[in-house]
Amino acid sequence: MFPAKYRQAVCDEQVDEVLREVCLEIEKRYEIKFVEIGVDKDHMHFLVQSVPTYSVTKLVKIIKSLTAKEVFRRCPHVKQKLWGGEFWSDGYFTSTVGKHGDEGMIAKYLKNQGKEYLKLHRDEQLTLF
Repeated sequence: MFPAKYRQAVCDEQVDEVLREVCLEIEKRYEIKFVEIGVDKDHMHFLVQSVPTYSVTKLVKIIKSLTAKEVFRRCPHVKQKLWGGEFWSDGYFTSTVGKHGDEGMIAKYLKNQGKEYLKLHRDEQLTLF
């Protein structure tokens, strides 16, 4: 989700921790469960569980808007490095669990995407909303 130059130049352990904390707060207010949160050299991964009434677009909008707002508020150095730019890139990749895949397959995909994957959060307990 980050352009490569942003992750390398902008994100640090403080930003990673803010992202993790904000995602876990999102769980309390929305019907979204963060099963795994991970960062890599130039992007992030979120493995989420949600209700079918939330479209993928709505999920992405909630996650991107709330995390960016809090990163800029709690880590002002990020906004300075971006020169007032956007925290997230416009695009995203999504895959869903269904007939041809399961959560384990998606988790394996996430781990194999990058070279420097760092797991910030993992919750094995799936929930019913």
